[in-house]
Amino acid sequence: MVIINDETQKLELNYPCRWCYKVVASERAGIEVAALEIFCEREYSLNLSNASRNGKYISMNLELLVHNEDERTYFYETLKAHPHIKMVL
Repeated sequence: MVIINDETQKLELNYPCRWCYKVVASERAGIEVAALEIFCEREYSLNLSNASRNGKYISMNLELLVHNEDERTYFYETLKAHPHIKMVL
C-alpha cells in the first residue's frame, strides 16, 4: 500500500511491495540484458511502455517485489548505472 503523508509530502510504503521502474534505453535488447544481469535470480516482469516517435529510445516497465527502501534504492541506482540504460524513473 502506498501512502503520501500530507504534512511532509513523503512517500510511505509498506514493505514488501511491488515496485515499478520505468527504464529507458536505445533498444529493447539493452534493457533485457541489464535486467538479466541485475535481477538474474529474482522474479520480475518486463513490459513495453513506449517508444519515441523517431525510434531512438524505448521505455519499458520493470516490476518486482522489493523488501525495503534500501533495496528499492539500490536497484534504482544499479539500473541507472548500467551502460545500456539511458534513464530510470
